[in-house]
Amino acid sequence: MNASTKAPPQRPPAAKPLSLLRAVGLAYDPPEPIVGRKVTLRVPDMADFEGWARLRGASRGFLVPWEPAWPPDDLTRPAFRRRVARYRQDWREDQGYALFVYRNEDGALVGGITLTNIRRGVAQTVSLGYWMGEAFAGKGYMAAGVRTLIPYAFGALGFRRIEAACVPTNEASVRLLERVGFTREGLARQYLCINGTWMDHTLYGLVKGDPLG
Repeated sequence: MNASTKAPPQRPPAAKPLSLLRAVGLAYDPPEPIVGRKVTLRVPDMADFEGWARLRGASRGFLVPWEPAWPPDDLTRPAFRRRVARYRQDWREDQGYALFVYRNEDGALVGGITLTNIRRGVAQTVSLGYWMGEAFAGKGYMAAGVRTLIPYAFGALGFRRIEAACVPTNEASVRLLERVGFTREGLARQYLCINGTWMDHTLYGLVKGDPLG
């Protein structure tokens, strides 16, 4: 090469596909907060610990009958740190999506929503779960949260079907799912271990394109 010949410009390194970054555990790209009319959904982080622990602790008696048994250290900071780390790993690996629910009027944490048990391939199906702080129950915040999440689940996350299950005697959860637009599809015997007991659950489903209530 003589002095008058210019070297070709260097190309920047090619961007790595998100799937590759996820495969090696490097990608963590949480969404911007998902803003609804009544609530906002946001990925949890360590700054949420005190509000989360306070709300869960105050609501223990309200939540325990409907949830898996709480570990003895469940409300401690180290346990919450592990929880946040697991949420991030699930997000990286497309294994689950956890979001906290905040009231728009004052930013108060009112509960949480999860999308788990992901089946991709020919299924494109996910399971919906949620919990609500006792002080905020019965005021429409969780129904608003589920309505806010559904377009994101069917859009950005690419699911075709959302499933949900609840204990038949949990009337508040039954009303919420049916009000939002889920269809009752059957009963699964001894479906989940709730507070140490295997319990039957009513099964619900929502398919992309179903009208929302």
